[in-house]
Amino acid sequence: MKAKNCLIFGGSGQIGRHLIRKLTKNNYKVTVVTRNVHQKSYIIKTQANAGYLDIVESNIFDQEKIVNLFKKADICINLVGILFEKNKANTFKNIHSVFPSLLAKLSKQYALKHFIHISALGINNALDSNYAISKLEGEANIIKNFPLATILRPSIVYSVDDNFTTNFMTMLNRLPAFPLYYEGKTKFMPIHCSDLADVIYKIISENIYSKVIECVGPEVLTFREILEKLLKLINKKRILIPLPLSVANFSAKLFEKLPNPLLTTDQLRLLKYDNIISGKYKTNSDIGVPSLRKFEDEVKKYAYMWRDGGQFSTEKYISEESIKTDNI
Repeated sequence: MKAKNCLIFGGSGQIGRHLIRKLTKNNYKVTVVTRNVHQKSYIIKTQANAGYLDIVESNIFDQEKIVNLFKKADICINLVGILFEKNKANTFKNIHSVFPSLLAKLSKQYALKHFIHISALGINNALDSNYAISKLEGEANIIKNFPLATILRPSIVYSVDDNFTTNFMTMLNRLPAFPLYYEGKTKFMPIHCSDLADVIYKIISENIYSKVIECVGPEVLTFREILEKLLKLINKKRILIPLPLSVANFSAKLFEKLPNPLLTTDQLRLLKYDNIISGKYKTNSDIGVPSLRKFEDEVKKYAYMWRDGGQFSTEKYISEESIKTDNI
């Protein structure tokens, strides 16, 4: 049987790396589009054996070059997304709405078997967030232009390569106190990157078509609980301080002026809303790929890098109860 060709946009990130390994290991040929081969290809090349992986340098809006890639593809997977706007080109609207719409149109034009798009969980209620609005617009454009598309809405995706647990452990390691936004009550269902890659592979290999699938891990954790688990894993005691919304807004306005902001005002608005299954759509469990990896068990595998002594540090963690007593 002829190997299927998968065209991936955004393949240099954590989801892309796990997915490339999964697909090529199972005899799928993969073409990854990246904006800068010199910066990204050294990472991507290590994810697959020669002959199964092609790397193409292109601006994602270079339609002439992208069209040629669709002529050879069977499946298109869009992993491109941003958490904050950088310039006039990298806006939420361009990245989350206009670009996915272009991919959907090309998928239909060249009769691709499938188009899989990564969106985000919890965006239906967050209509005061520009990020959420752009994601919803992108989903609507995709379904309009390629009705057979499958949209995945994951909760927080984590792994050793993420910008979530790794950034938080870095900050918790350095700062004597840490802010709790909305009292740390916002709920999440973190899903490990490998589990999300398994979901995508299942959809491709078994030809599953479903407009929206919510992808979540096995646990519901509040923002406070996530921080407490990370503190336990890096063996640190820190003061967790609930911030009044006015102070949080002021700090977010300062942070968003940085090249890579820790927090923006739009992210702060988004943080009001729970990031858990809605009950309105199918989940990864419904299609036969339940996530079994628990947050603390998986982060423990790499959290030693943030503990004193690194991999030679003691395994005696402080208890979560002792962290809670220091909360204000």
